[in-house]
Amino acid sequence: MKKQKVKLKIRHHYIIGIDEAGRGPIAGPLIVAGIKLPENYKTLLPTKDSKLMTAKQRGEWFLHLTSDKNIVWAVKKISPKTIDRINIYQAAQKGAFVVYKSLENRDRCLVLLDGGLRLPKGVLQRTIVKGDQRVAAIAAASIIAKVTRDRIMFQLHKKYPSYRLDIHKGYCTKIHCDLIKQFGYSEVHRKSFRFDK
Repeated sequence: MKKQKVKLKIRHHYIIGIDEAGRGPIAGPLIVAGIKLPENYKTLLPTKDSKLMTAKQRGEWFLHLTSDKNIVWAVKKISPKTIDRINIYQAAQKGAFVVYKSLENRDRCLVLLDGGLRLPKGVLQRTIVKGDQRVAAIAAASIIAKVTRDRIMFQLHKKYPSYRLDIHKGYCTKIHCDLIKQFGYSEVHRKSFRFDK
C-alpha cells in the first residue's frame, strides 16, 4: 500500500492516525482509536483496512501494534446511551477529540483521520476519504478500534446471550433483528437507531 503524501509547510514531529469502529451497529459502543508515531517512523504498519483482514490477522496486528515501544495508542469507548443522547456523528467527533488530546501531549503533531472524523479548528489535521485503506497510520488505528470493539461485544454476549452479539457484533443482521423482535431492546442497544421490523 502506498502511503498518501500530505504536503504541509508547517513542521510536525509526530503523526497521529485516528479511526473508529462501530458507527453502523444498533447495539454496543462506538470505539475510536488512535496511534502516535514519530514523523520518520520505521515501525512495521499494516497495508490494508482491518475490515479486509481475518479476525486472526487483526489479532496478530493488534498484538504487534500495542506492544511496539515506538507506538503510543489510545482508545475511547462511547456508550449506547451517549450515542442516543448526542447522535452517532457527534459521538464520533467527541471520541476523536478525546483520543487526540490523550496522544498529543503538547507535541507538534499532524493528525490523519478517516473520512467522517474531524477535530476542532486550529489542529493540524487532514481528513482522508477511505483513509483506512490509503494511510498506514489510520489502518493501524482501525485495527485497534475493531479488535477492541469485537472483544467488548464478546463480553457483552456473555451478559446478554439471547441476542448473540458474538455472531453479528451488534450489526442489524436478520438474526439480530429477529431476536430484538422476540426479546425487545437491551441496555446495550441504541434506542435511537431504527430497523425495519
